[in-house]
Amino acid sequence: MKKSSTQRLVLAGLLTAVGIALPVAFHALSLSGSIFLPMHIPVLLCGLICGWKYGLAAGAVVPLLSSILTGMPPLYPVATAMALELATYGAVIGLASKKTNTFVALIIAMLSGRAVLGVSNVVLLSLSGKSYAWSAFISGAFVTALPGIIIQLILIPLIYAAVQKNRHLERMM
Repeated sequence: MKKSSTQRLVLAGLLTAVGIALPVAFHALSLSGSIFLPMHIPVLLCGLICGWKYGLAAGAVVPLLSSILTGMPPLYPVATAMALELATYGAVIGLASKKTNTFVALIIAMLSGRAVLGVSNVVLLSLSGKSYAWSAFISGAFVTALPGIIIQLILIPLIYAAVQKNRHLERMM
């Protein structure tokens, strides 16, 4: 049985809420969001489970709502650039998962989102009269974030496989 648009909307809303709450929990435990990337996991799952449109919407909304509700991350330029990055993650993984396996779709989405983040930072910071160096991009998007990248590469396929297995069990009943 296919998920109805109402079910997808409710699940996307739930994953959006998790995307806002998870970083708060990480910060409460003194774990850095820029290292562990807790906002990314619910958005990537949303794109996989609910489809690219819902993933795009959740990705665009999560950092902005988080900034407004919790003050993290700062609205400009960080949350603004993250909204573009996460929207890309949600849309690309939703689209790519139709053509390839989950792991490959995840890697394509992660690389695409980081490319959008780099371009967004260049544009947004230049509007503020600041520059954005290539070394800052590599450091922030790949080196500092390496633990979060590893967590995503392990958790996303496992969680998605569990969701798919549960769907299969529901169909059997």
